[in-house]
Amino acid sequence: MGGIYSHTPTRPDLQSEETMEKIHLIINGTEYAAEVEPRLLLVHFLRDQLGMTGTHVGCDTTSCGVCTVVLNGKAVKSCTMFAVQADGARVITVEGLAQDGKLHAIQEGFHEEHGLQCGFCTPGMQMTTYAFLTKNKDANPSEEDIRWAISGNLCRCTGYVNIVNAVKYAAKKMYAAEQAPVEKPAVTPPEPTAEPVRAGNGGGGQ
Repeated sequence: MGGIYSHTPTRPDLQSEETMEKIHLIINGTEYAAEVEPRLLLVHFLRDQLGMTGTHVGCDTTSCGVCTVVLNGKAVKSCTMFAVQADGARVITVEGLAQDGKLHAIQEGFHEEHGLQCGFCTPGMQMTTYAFLTKNKDANPSEEDIRWAISGNLCRCTGYVNIVNAVKYAAKKMYAAEQAPVEKPAVTPPEPTAEPVRAGNGGGGQ
């Protein structure tokens, strides 16, 4: 997706006497320019001004992780980050995972391995997984590493077993082909060549 989209609050009551700040950032491959209040949280900018409601609001204290997005390659909690702090950054939200109508390997993994129940934590869990796998680049991450990576995201429905399986599924889908050993073609040794017949000296004695 391309183009520059400009956004300002549409309701007058959302604006205050504070000085509005101009920000520019790239979200899911699209460039956005906006004027925001300095106190506006990134999660509310995404949800209320851009309509990207896949990023959820939960605890507002960075504890639950449902607001997680990927900013410059790192998983961040958007409920305690100001939108002005994201100025100039590249942000990926859950809306940016699927491409051309096809689910991302992470989304496919959560579907195939039943890694969700109510689904409220799922967007944040998937974005944390995205940051983990794109940095780790391992087709076979250990369960310990996966559980550590998602430890900042809470799920109150599952025992995390299927979520771990979903991450493993995605890792294999994303990197197995790249890390598979390349079989070298068998080399057939060349056929031995006959020694050339050397001309004699007539066969007689000296």
